[in-house]
Amino acid sequence: MKKVTFIAILILILATSLVKNSTKEIEDKIFMVNENIRPLKSELGDVLLEYNYLSSPDKLTQYQNQYFEKNLIKINITKIKRLSVKNNHIKVSNFLKKTNDER
Repeated sequence: MKKVTFIAILILILATSLVKNSTKEIEDKIFMVNENIRPLKSELGDVLLEYNYLSSPDKLTQYQNQYFEKNLIKINITKIKRLSVKNNHIKVSNFLKKTNDER
């Protein structure tokens, strides 16, 4: 009876060590992932702030008045053309490439 109790306690101690070791490895991995995410969260916050600040209608209007003498006008992006020079020849092509759905 003493041997069975001793073996059972030994098995429980070994099982506890294995579980504790596995848990420690998982906690280390979680810590490393969290440490890698932290600067990305900070950068995301900065980029979102910059995007919201620079793309607000009030800011765009202010930049228009500050940096452009004439009023800006809207144009259709599909009307923009691309110029490229090859072998002293100028090639005019669409700025946006058409997909199969648009053809």
